[in-house]
Amino acid sequence: MNRDDIIRMAREWLPKAYRDGDVGDEPKFTKHNMEVAFAAGAAAERNKLAQWMIDRGYATGHGDTTEDLLQELEWQIAENWTRGMVNGVQAEREACIDIVARHGGSVEIEAAIRTRSQE
Repeated sequence: MNRDDIIRMAREWLPKAYRDGDVGDEPKFTKHNMEVAFAAGAAAERNKLAQWMIDRGYATGHGDTTEDLLQELEWQIAENWTRGMVNGVQAEREACIDIVARHGGSVEIEAAIRTRSQE
């Protein structure tokens, strides 16, 4: 969202007389109208982030603000990364066990690798 988008949104929220040009060339930006426009802009940006998260399979939780959504995204990324690392390590250990077994390894080596995964 850029400056022009915010101004356009502010004009949409101005009274109809200002939008129709019945009170002069330029609408008057009151504090209330600007607050409404900025709140609408913030909501639009929050919605973009929420849609981005949903499109990529992330949950939005109770993301009432952009900051809430970013916090939700942060812990989900960390959890996914951790889960990926754990699953990767477990898969690698099982692959090592298979290699040992295919090359005439011992049950003791296989057990040692499995035990190490539980430490």
